[in-house]
Amino acid sequence: MRFVVIDVETANPDQGSICQIGVVAFENGKEVDSWSTLVNPDTWFHWMNIDIHGIDEDDVKDSPSFLEVSSKLSRYLSEFPVVVSHTIFDKNALTQAFAKINVPPPQCVWLDSARVARRTWEQFAYAGYGLANLAAYIKFEFQHHDALEDARASGMILLAAIKESGKTIEEWLQLSFKSIMQIHSPDNSYLKVIKIEGNPDGDLFGEEVVFTGKLSIIRREIAAIAAEAGCYVSPTIRKKTITILVVGSFEVAALRGNKISSKQKKVEQLAKQGVPIRIMTEQDFLSLVRG
Repeated sequence: MRFVVIDVETANPDQGSICQIGVVAFENGKEVDSWSTLVNPDTWFHWMNIDIHGIDEDDVKDSPSFLEVSSKLSRYLSEFPVVVSHTIFDKNALTQAFAKINVPPPQCVWLDSARVARRTWEQFAYAGYGLANLAAYIKFEFQHHDALEDARASGMILLAAIKESGKTIEEWLQLSFKSIMQIHSPDNSYLKVIKIEGNPDGDLFGEEVVFTGKLSIIRREIAAIAAEAGCYVSPTIRKKTITILVVGSFEVAALRGNKISSKQKKVEQLAKQGVPIRIMTEQDFLSLVRG
C-alpha cells in the first residue's frame, strides 16, 4: 500500500495562489518521506488567509515560485499510484496553479480522505469531517494549517479509516464515490425514508403520497417523479394528510390481500374510518403522473 498525501495553503481566495506545499509519502502504513516548502505566489495576501496559516508576504519573499518547485512536486506525485488530499480543495488549487504557469499537471489517481472518512464513520457522514475534528477522533496531534502537518494528518486519517473499515486503498478508490446513504444503509433501508416537497405547478399538487413494498424502479427516482407531478412525498403515514398509497407492483399479485405491509394495513384501517385515501399499484401511479 503506497500513497502520497498533499496539502497546500493559499495567499488569498484565488485557489491558485499557493504559498505553502506539504507532501508526505506512506508505504505499508508508515511514513517514509516528506517534503515541504514555502512558495512565493507573486500576489497579494488576504488577512483572513494570514490569520488561518500565519504566512504573509515577508515569509515568502525569498521563497521559490510555483514554477520553480513544479518539477519536484510533479515527480513526487507521479511516483505514487495514489495521491491523497483532504477534500477537493487542494487538488483544485494545484490544477489552478499549474494552469497559471502553463504546465500540465501530473496525471494522478486522486483519493479524497474526507470522502473515505465520511463513509467509514457514520457519525461524520454529514458533519464534523474536517481535518482537526477527525484527527482528534483518531487521537493524532498535529499543528493545523501547516501544509506538511495537514498532509501528515490526512494520511493518518486515511490509514485509520482503512483499518476501521477493513477495506484496501484500492477498494476505497471505488467506494469513495458510492452514495453515503447506501454505504451506511447496506440493506437499502435508506431508500424507504424519503421526504420531498411537491412541485406547486404539478397537476397533483396537494396530494400526499407514500410508497410501500418493492418497486420496479429505485424509490428515490419514483419519489422524484411524484414530486415533479406535484405530490408531497412522505416517508410515513400521516392520518390527516396522506391521500395516496402506492404499493409495489411486484407484490400486489403475490399478496392477494393476505400478507400486506404495515403501511397498507394502516391505510386500510384509515380508509375504513372514512379517511379519503387511494391505494394504487406502482404502474397505475406511474401512468397517472406521466399522463
